[in-house]
Amino acid sequence: MKFPGKTVLLAGALTLLAILAGCAAKGTGSYVVLLRDSDGKVGKVAVQSAQGEQVLTEDMRGAALDGKREPFIVTQEQLKRDFGAAMAALPPAPTDLRPLLFPSGVFALTPVLRQQVKDIAAQYQRLTEAGRSVDLSVVGHSDSTGSPEVKEKAGRERAQNVADELGKLGVPREAILVEAHGDRQMVVPAKPGGEPENRRVVVTIR
Repeated sequence: MKFPGKTVLLAGALTLLAILAGCAAKGTGSYVVLLRDSDGKVGKVAVQSAQGEQVLTEDMRGAALDGKREPFIVTQEQLKRDFGAAMAALPPAPTDLRPLLFPSGVFALTPVLRQQVKDIAAQYQRLTEAGRSVDLSVVGHSDSTGSPEVKEKAGRERAQNVADELGKLGVPREAILVEAHGDRQMVVPAKPGGEPENRRVVVTIR
């Protein structure tokens, strides 16, 4: 991964979070910082130039963009001073809410599910009232019972029912993306009779 000589970069695990110019602390020069992502994982960033290469694999480690200097520890104070404005400007990471679990053979919302969807709609309203621009991803999943077509249809119907309820509760339809993954992303292994944990709709706030 190569960077221009006058760039200051803040990097998360495998994801570039912000690129700024000329705001590094005096004496440090332009540099890269590797941070943990929202799941606590640390990726890897390689800093390359004609003068050398350094690889960052540890949280809160930095490397100058000329590639000559060995990686160094970045303190919280230094991180805040050099990247505080960039970090404050970043959009919040997507948040997966508690999965909505459906009984076997049920696609309509039960009273319990309706309350959970109501809670999601209320959270959406709080975020928008606070000035955030929010979209909701609604993804339906199924257990391992039935043909691929049946499982895909089951996941989509459950997701659509959740999306429709969100719409009735005031969430704009254009803010809702509906998808279905069938049983392609099961959270527990397949077993006879299906798996309740896999019959779920996952709502993600973006």
